Amino acid sequence: MADADRFDVIVVGGGHNGMVCSAYLAGSGLRVCVLERRPILGGAAVTETFHPGFRNSSASYTVGLLSPKILRDLHLADHGLRILERPLANFLPLGAAGHLQVSGELEATQRAFALHSKRDARRLPEYYAMLSDVAHVWRRLLHQTPPRLDGGPSDLMDGIRLRRQLGDVPLTLRRDLLALLGRSAADLLSAWFESEPVKAAFGFDAVVGHFASPYEVGTAYVLLHHVMGEVNGKAGAWGHAIGGMGAISDAVAAEARARGVQLETDAPIRAIEIAQGRVKGVRLDSGRFIEAPVVAAAVNPRYLFLELIDSAHLDGELLRRIRNWKCGSATFRMNVALSELPRFDCLPGAGDHHRAGIIMAPSLDYMDTAYQEARRDGWASRPIVEMLIPSTVDSTLAPEGAHVASLFCQHFNPELPGDLEWDQVRDRVADLIIDTVDAHAPNFRRSVLGRMSLSPVDLERRFGLPAGDIFHGALSQDQLYSARPLLGYGNYRGPIPGLYMCASGTHPGGGVSGIPGHNAAREILSDQRSWWRRRFRLG
Repeated sequence: MADADRFDVIVVGGGHNGMVCSAYLAGSGLRVCVLERRPILGGAAVTETFHPGFRNSSASYTVGLLSPKILRDLHLADHGLRILERPLANFLPLGAAGHLQVSGELEATQRAFALHSKRDARRLPEYYAMLSDVAHVWRRLLHQTPPRLDGGPSDLMDGIRLRRQLGDVPLTLRRDLLALLGRSAADLLSAWFESEPVKAAFGFDAVVGHFASPYEVGTAYVLLHHVMGEVNGKAGAWGHAIGGMGAISDAVAAEARARGVQLETDAPIRAIEIAQGRVKGVRLDSGRFIEAPVVAAAVNPRYLFLELIDSAHLDGELLRRIRNWKCGSATFRMNVALSELPRFDCLPGAGDHHRAGIIMAPSLDYMDTAYQEARRDGWASRPIVEMLIPSTVDSTLAPEGAHVASLFCQHFNPELPGDLEWDQVRDRVADLIIDTVDAHAPNFRRSVLGRMSLSPVDLERRFGLPAGDIFHGALSQDQLYSARPLLGYGNYRGPIPGLYMCASGTHPGGGVSGIPGHNAAREILSDQRSWWRRRFRLG
């Protein structure tokens, strides 16, 4: 076999996590190859032209969870990555009730809340403090490898280590953490606020990419998941990557190449090959075999275990549970080319609200109804729509005077009732989403020059997201931390020697964070060092 087809590590999947993993490994001297099936690197974090003269982030669409440590370690700013914070976090058009703005500044948000509830405005600082304190505790665990919890002797040491990390957390904060891990978003928010628009402004985070009612137990954690990041040092903030989300992937790829990683596109994998009980390499669809003693899978767990590995090498218990791995964000994603900015009935002029996350879902009950209808009928008659207009801060995305809008929409069931298929109804649903925006901004439909529509099925076909799941698996309590993807395999190591996992189906879950790739690389390098120590002693 030629040396060109022999590496220390093969990373399957060229999404941002796979490339982050490869860059850390190569930076420690390993010879690494990344194999991506699509003609473009970045997975769901890519920027593509969708209409002549208009380009935008195709799937992932906003920055907030990207790890500051990875930004520094991989010198992403030196590779051109620039992120701008949104001047407003969220803007909710409310029809006859006016609107609600959530600012990055506490006092401005309190003034906006006071128009709907003076009590809620007074309670806001305390709520923010609670959420910040809980997020700070949980952030300690993001870059840590979860304990396996498989009943082995390492469990004791893992428990002691975790106790030391969390030992200084006061009882009151532990109670708040438990509430965010075990309650519904509706219960949590109703304990703090009385105004429906205020609860909706925060509750939207609990259903983003999560096919559930905000009244469902566990959705409070999804809310927490979305506030654990930061932008330019500001905790909980969200922003725009100049050049779209593909700018993040481009910067990571540039650093990986600089460290010697071989990045290959148009390289779909047929199988991960196993011999004598351990990983030997990968076989491409072309028939080409690439040898490596270590394979890091930057793909979702369902695809890894059910498609890429011969079931003869896996036990039945694992296969049964992976078949039941809960997936399906119920997300419908659109990019729209616009001749002009939307003019909202409640705030018609141009302003900072055009640079916010524009949320069209005025109450938790609205979100619950959308979920119930999607479960029964396939999609909601009044869907939840979040719109961002990145061209308001990034003029490279659209011609002068025109704009691009990202529409991230919930709830759209991956499995439609009866004989319906998403290819049959995609355009009808896209029209419904346009109408939903048009109800708040009556110039919207006539300003549409072109659009790209991606149903949950399209997201799976195009980006490998199972049932369109943007998180590679639901963020439910039974699929978090040590149980992501399964108890016994929550430490990034697979059931076969030499197999590792480094995508969002591992801790800490989905979003463009890079943390699964970072953590998996650390464990691979740790095992490599252990192997060399054992070899030295035996020699």
